[in-house]
Amino acid sequence: MNILLLGGGGREHALAWALSRDSGGGLLVAAPGNGGVDGLAERRAVDIEDPGAVLALAQEIGADLVVIGPEAPLAAGVSDALIAAGVPCFGPSRAAAMLEISKAFTKEICAACGAPTAASARFGAAAPALAHLSQAGAPIVVKADGLAAGKGVVVAETEAEAESAIRAIFDDAVGADAAGAVSALLEEKLTGDELSYFVLTDGETVRPFGSAQDHKRAFDGDQGPNTGGMGAYAPAPLLTPALEERILGEIIHPVLAEMRRRGTPYRGVLYAGLMVDDGQPKLIEFNARFGDPEAQVLMLRLASDLAPALAACAAPRPAGAAALSDVEIAWRNEAAMTVVMAAQGYPGSYAKGEAIRGLDEAASAPGVEIFHAGTRREGDAVLSAGGRVLNVTARRPKLREARDAAYAALAQIDWPGGFHRSDIGWRALDDEG
Repeated sequence: MNILLLGGGGREHALAWALSRDSGGGLLVAAPGNGGVDGLAERRAVDIEDPGAVLALAQEIGADLVVIGPEAPLAAGVSDALIAAGVPCFGPSRAAAMLEISKAFTKEICAACGAPTAASARFGAAAPALAHLSQAGAPIVVKADGLAAGKGVVVAETEAEAESAIRAIFDDAVGADAAGAVSALLEEKLTGDELSYFVLTDGETVRPFGSAQDHKRAFDGDQGPNTGGMGAYAPAPLLTPALEERILGEIIHPVLAEMRRRGTPYRGVLYAGLMVDDGQPKLIEFNARFGDPEAQVLMLRLASDLAPALAACAAPRPAGAAALSDVEIAWRNEAAMTVVMAAQGYPGSYAKGEAIRGLDEAASAPGVEIFHAGTRREGDAVLSAGGRVLNVTARRPKLREARDAAYAALAQIDWPGGFHRSDIGWRALDDEG
């Protein structure tokens, strides 16, 4: 099977790593990829938000399947162009991806199907949002309605912090839609434990695809600004069979049924960000793609081939691909942890082009993989080229052992310009004893 993988972050390196190990063989092309996928996939330069350019590349390489990694191509209509041309695509249509593209749309869907989520109000200008804030008070969650690369959410503990977040959304046009319109949601702050839960679906069949817990805040102790994610671990100890049954029955199945009812069935991976309080799950938000860095720990735990599972969800389904209900999905009975190394200053301004050394030594231990998120190569040198730069990932029988292996590998990396959190997994490890 010839596969075209779109994206260039740590998630896409992890997907390329998993796809390159599948038993089926074939050509794997990463567009654009990053400094870590060399040797796993052929890299091609293309604007992944240009539907025509992606379609041309898919046809050029004879792609049997296109796998869309990040959310931006979905919002740009890339999946629609591929599907219309008969090129099998793993990734929902733009209409279905509205579950991630617009938080207000997700609230509408939840209201229609009765899925539990936080109460919220949507505003198209700063003044009414600020008026609502003065009545609602804090703590409160302020969200940009549209896509914001995981950084359009502020959990404000004070009214002053919330006011600053509201003004920033409208002043900086955070999450603006294609027409340039900006809106914000003010949402009740949920309490409990966060959980990332994944399913694969072909629009009808639903197959659970693992769980994880991540750390969004930049600094130890869950302090500092929200980021795209500073680390994650899997599986989530919080997820019991009873809780999973409630998530599927109260959130996943009703939402997917409502999408079908509207004539926009959802196909691909659906990532539910949840808050769980006393066994009751509530939806925080949906993502229409694998999480980053959650994909890194999921892929390291996956024991079965990835390509057949993705192909089973594609539209149209590739010739000879099995139905999703017939695809094996198996997991290693081990825990995985990933720790993000980011450039100093992230999620604000940061330097690029700094040399990173010691990567081969760091990845030499069994069960340890270094997934590149923001790197480029100059000859034999690996240079930083982004905010989140590396995902140091380890798999071991116990989570504490995976943590120790990941941090031992990280200690061998020589990059003075990088920083990382030292407490990834701390809540689960406290519970583990």
